[in-house]
Amino acid sequence: MKKLFTLLVIVLLIACAKDTSNFTLKGNIKGLMKGTVYLQKQKDSSLVTIDSLVINGNPEFELTTNLESPEMLYLKLHKYDNEEHIIPFFAAEGITEISSNLKNFELDTKVKGSKQQEKLEEYKKMMSRFQGQNLDLIKDNFDAQKDNDTTKLNTTVKNYESLVKRKYFYTINFALNNKDNEVAPYLVLSEIYDANIKYLDTVNNALTAEVKASKYGKELQSLIDKRKAD
Repeated sequence: MKKLFTLLVIVLLIACAKDTSNFTLKGNIKGLMKGTVYLQKQKDSSLVTIDSLVINGNPEFELTTNLESPEMLYLKLHKYDNEEHIIPFFAAEGITEISSNLKNFELDTKVKGSKQQEKLEEYKKMMSRFQGQNLDLIKDNFDAQKDNDTTKLNTTVKNYESLVKRKYFYTINFALNNKDNEVAPYLVLSEIYDANIKYLDTVNNALTAEVKASKYGKELQSLIDKRKAD
């Protein structure tokens, strides 16, 4: 009887611990029969595992955790090829669904879930255009050096500086237009942390109280305080 009681207590403790999870990642990786999936978060400068599951025959899986506020999480796949395969996504309380395939795990990923993820994808779509322009400038710069064309070389340098400025101002405006979304402070921290302090202040002051109290809202305030103290 005592052993049965002890077992029931253990089961209840496990159940209670599981109930604290407020986020679930549902995944489906087509073609994955064997491997391990990890749900990870960033801590300091490295990724730490917060949940994991060994895949053995079923490509569908669920991973869970407890989020204090919306933040970037990472789905890592280990498929025994000695390489890391990681998908970043913006998680919020509730359910996020990720589907992909074994062959092109990172490239063919589809993420459905938080409003933060939707905004992040909107931002990345514009950034891909900036990246395309950047590649064109790299080619122009290479050709100018090859031809020893000083005029063209100077032009490519000026165009690159202009592109960087436009990227910064787009990010600032995007953050201001989404001041009620945790993606705003995240983008400032990850993309333009070295921008003029007045721009960081402008975004920070525009954030809603809820976003200011979030993980990235607090980190942005900390960055601004540190920059002003230096």
